[in-house]
Amino acid sequence: MLAEDTIAAISTPPGEGGIGIVRMSGPAAFAIGKKIFSFAGTVIEPQSHRLYYGHVIDPETGAHIDEALIAFMRAPRTYTREDVVEINCHGGIMPLAKTLQTVLTCGARLAEPGEFTQRAFLNGRIDLAQAEAVIQIIRAKSETAMKLGLKQLQGRLSREVKELRRRLLALLARVEASIDFPEHHDVEEVARAEILTQAKYCLEQTEMLLATATQGRILREGLKTAIIGLPNVGKSSLLNALLREQRAIVTAIPGTTRDVLEENINLGGVLLTVIDTAGIRATEDEVERLGVERSREALAEADLVLFVLDSSLGFRKEEGQLLAAVGEKPCIVVANKTDLLTEKEAVLEEIAAKAAPRTVVPMSLLTGEGLDLLEKTIIDTVFAGAATVGEGAMVTSIRHKNALARAKEALEELLAATEAGMEIDLLAIDLTGALEALGEITGENVSSDLLQEIFSTFCIGK
Repeated sequence: MLAEDTIAAISTPPGEGGIGIVRMSGPAAFAIGKKIFSFAGTVIEPQSHRLYYGHVIDPETGAHIDEALIAFMRAPRTYTREDVVEINCHGGIMPLAKTLQTVLTCGARLAEPGEFTQRAFLNGRIDLAQAEAVIQIIRAKSETAMKLGLKQLQGRLSREVKELRRRLLALLARVEASIDFPEHHDVEEVARAEILTQAKYCLEQTEMLLATATQGRILREGLKTAIIGLPNVGKSSLLNALLREQRAIVTAIPGTTRDVLEENINLGGVLLTVIDTAGIRATEDEVERLGVERSREALAEADLVLFVLDSSLGFRKEEGQLLAAVGEKPCIVVANKTDLLTEKEAVLEEIAAKAAPRTVVPMSLLTGEGLDLLEKTIIDTVFAGAATVGEGAMVTSIRHKNALARAKEALEELLAATEAGMEIDLLAIDLTGALEALGEITGENVSSDLLQEIFSTFCIGK
């Protein structure tokens, strides 16, 4: 990728649509745009950030390729901070392909995946965390995930990380001053005292950011939710109730579900990937046994477990064993078939005692009773004690989480070394380590290989 190249790509999804956009960025974008476009009126020099009507043409023959609108946007007020031209064609495969081919013939080259956003990063319009937020917004499958991406694009996480780096850089300057002037012992004493104060603060802030990582991942990627239980307790009925449609086959015959069934549900702005599993029991049936194995795999990978039981049969011994296998995962016990209970309160109290400390939600999937309560309980269980999407920064990327974890480790070592009275020049090593780890998030310290890896996940045209 060469910065002096002019790049071009189709920036809209493939297929048929009302409008499709071919985008160019680079030093020759304006020259190519004027060469391949015939304006409807007299235009001597197009103004920046205005739409002009006309036709895309073959510059050699003058033949019309498509009726279009074109915008010339002069740097630096553009997405890439370079000269940008966008051609709004008809949204079909042929008009866009012919327009792009004409642009490439006139001197542009086809953009690499994510190259427009990479140029925005390299030209200083956005940092690396903001660049990653672009693809997060594009791939968002819920309103909450989109809000998170937008907040990161606006620089919420970047501002906090840059403030931590600013403090640590100032600290490193004090440490280096004490190294350069060893005869001034008061300088070293001030540096050590400052390290203890600032490093503790930075460690606390880093830990606070790390604490948001699990919730941030769930809000971004969705909550993997496994519905488990013994056969014929209403697992598939629960999936249908959450979906508000008959997606899974429901019969009175135990073992109807032989495989896992996965569906997405938007619940309160959060994406739930709900997995209906086969009833877990010992069986000689080979097909059902494979289904049970997949059920156990789904349980192991789940962020949340909906444990369904038949309340009319009480809390059975096998259910106690299965619930123990859930371990410490967030789990809601769904006491189904309450419509069959004659002494409802006593039975539910017994189930609650045996299922403790998990929350028990009484339900009748036959009548629909308890569905609203279950949906509310899901949200409350997942985000108990955690802030929802608000003004603060939230970590949504595993890359950012790993970088923060390394920064935390370096800061802990820095504090331990300072309190142990180690040589001041050795403290600079831990300080530098924390700075480099934080710099990976915003891009101050990042390798070309990592940049290539990040932007290769983008679509061509973005």
